[in-house]
Amino acid sequence: MTDIVDQVTRSRMMAGIKGKNTRPEMLLRRGLHQRGFRFRLHVAGLPGHPDLVLRKYHAVIFVHGCYWHRHDNCRFATTPKSREEFWLPKFKTTVERDTRNQKILEENGWRIAIIWECALRSTQASMTFDTVARWLKTNEPWLDLGQFSIWRE
Repeated sequence: MTDIVDQVTRSRMMAGIKGKNTRPEMLLRRGLHQRGFRFRLHVAGLPGHPDLVLRKYHAVIFVHGCYWHRHDNCRFATTPKSREEFWLPKFKTTVERDTRNQKILEENGWRIAIIWECALRSTQASMTFDTVARWLKTNEPWLDLGQFSIWRE
């Protein structure tokens, strides 16, 4: 299938996709801040530059987009039908990089939370904030919070 826009327009559109301060990330930041948590943003010295770093709790939080980070069994993690030979290796590289960074963080004693964009949809956002807040106050090493995982508690 051919693209509906020219190459220059597509390039400009793709360049506009942000990696920091995304809408889901800002939503989570607001929710945690309202619950009294303070954090640092995008700490460059840590593998993967976690979106939020809470040193007091020795925890890092990544806000992952379901599409780019390939959230399993999520309706938002679609694969483009055109140029699969380009997209599949690109997605695979992203997932491998995430896994590698998480392993290094874990080896260095950090607690890790992955918050998927689908868990921050309007109807679930408040429950997601509460779940993350409860996790931060525990000693659990991992939290992987996606679309349906908050219902399983």
